[in-house]
Amino acid sequence: MGKAKRSATELGREPATDDGALVALLAAGLRLQTSDNVWRVSGNTLPHRLMLRDAGGTWNRLDQCWDFTGEDPTTRLVAAIEAAPTPSGHNSGNAEAPKPHYHGHRGRVRERVLKTGTEPLADYELLELLLFYSIERIDTKPLAKRLLERFGTLGDVFAAEPGQLREFEIDQRTLVHFKALREVGRRLAERKVKDMPVLTNWQQLIDYCHAALAHEKTEQFRILFLDTKNVLIADEVQQRGTIDHTPVYPREVVKRALALNAAALILVHNHPTQPF
Repeated sequence: MGKAKRSATELGREPATDDGALVALLAAGLRLQTSDNVWRVSGNTLPHRLMLRDAGGTWNRLDQCWDFTGEDPTTRLVAAIEAAPTPSGHNSGNAEAPKPHYHGHRGRVRERVLKTGTEPLADYELLELLLFYSIERIDTKPLAKRLLERFGTLGDVFAAEPGQLREFEIDQRTLVHFKALREVGRRLAERKVKDMPVLTNWQQLIDYCHAALAHEKTEQFRILFLDTKNVLIADEVQQRGTIDHTPVYPREVVKRALALNAAALILVHNHPTQPF
């Protein structure tokens, strides 16, 4: 009983309903929290989404919950739950509700990838597939197409600033996903040049620098530290600048080279306003 009350008063605000109503919400798999006259319903909301919408709720895609403004919605939500008909299904005796056009689409895409691999996928299909694992319950194909239309390439989507992605209601989970994917690409490229003589793998080095810098929105000054056999010891960002400028401090470059016992350096610099 105490837990039910605490979940509805996360920030110390007393609920306007009794514990029985809160327990009824918990029994339905729903949790109620409030702050600044905004009531948020989270938990197992999928079976109740139509009821929550009809009760005046708005789906908050960023926080993955239903928002209600104004007075405490607990009483009307409990009444709606109690008045709701038995869910339709193969055991209910009722006809199933029509399924959305994208019903089963994710499963079909996964099956296609398992059979033919990812190579035949168009960029929007590959992005759509990746979005499956961070965005639930919606058709992600239109979002994937809009992102590519806005940013141009997959690399530019993954490198987009959080503020730019917020225009598309991209939540924090997807932001983290994009950052991780970009880092995976950089590390895969790095693997091809690490522990190898860089000067005999020049194209791989160029490919690595492209993966690391091509989609940066500001200028960077990177240093590749090599040993006596021209094998990569370390790759470090020495300075970050603006869209058209970055400072370089020779003293810091030499100091770091001595600390790593590097025998040679490759200095790498990008221009975000020009193709890499």
